[in-house]
Amino acid sequence: MQIAIDGPAGAGKSTIAKLVAKKLGITYLDTGAMYRAVTLAVMRREGSFDDQAAMIKIAEECEISFSDRQVFLNGEDVTDAIRTPDVSKHTSDVAPVSEIRDILVEEQRRIAKGTSVIMDGRDIGSVVLPDADYKFYLDADASVRAERRYKELLEKGTDQTLEEIKQDIIQRDYNDMHRKSGPLIKADDAVVIDSTSMGIDEVAKTIISYIDQ
Repeated sequence: MQIAIDGPAGAGKSTIAKLVAKKLGITYLDTGAMYRAVTLAVMRREGSFDDQAAMIKIAEECEISFSDRQVFLNGEDVTDAIRTPDVSKHTSDVAPVSEIRDILVEEQRRIAKGTSVIMDGRDIGSVVLPDADYKFYLDADASVRAERRYKELLEKGTDQTLEEIKQDIIQRDYNDMHRKSGPLIKADDAVVIDSTSMGIDEVAKTIISYIDQ
């Protein structure tokens, strides 16, 4: 069984996907974390996000793995490091590069082959797993998404204001929707869920109810 969850930044995709995976007893693959890991690798090498050739080379050398909800980059646990505001900001510079997407999509499909899996991202239902058994598009008002991200980052000591985070999200939405490779779109056969006024458990139950049907 393959489940695809797409949607914009801050819609709660990862949180929901993890919960659904746990309830169904299937594998969860955080595709966004893979792009964040490559972004972190570029930043650590002080690479320029304008130098696509250099970023592609770095992506080719990245070994990304998952274990017990932790993300590893070349053997190092980077679960928290890839969630900083700087990494979030520059992931939109890495994700549009078609060669990098090809590298990561190939790895995502390899992991999904032969196992029950749930993935979340921007183009899972349209590109990565176009034949997924179940597709969902999770959305929410930009202001609500900003508030959620603000609370999440506040616990980690962010100095960003709520308005700054909101503007970052709006800009990321635009970048994700207008990039040439794997843009954020709703697959024609995806079930749309607006989580603006819904809690995490409620969204998870909604998704599971569709699957049970």
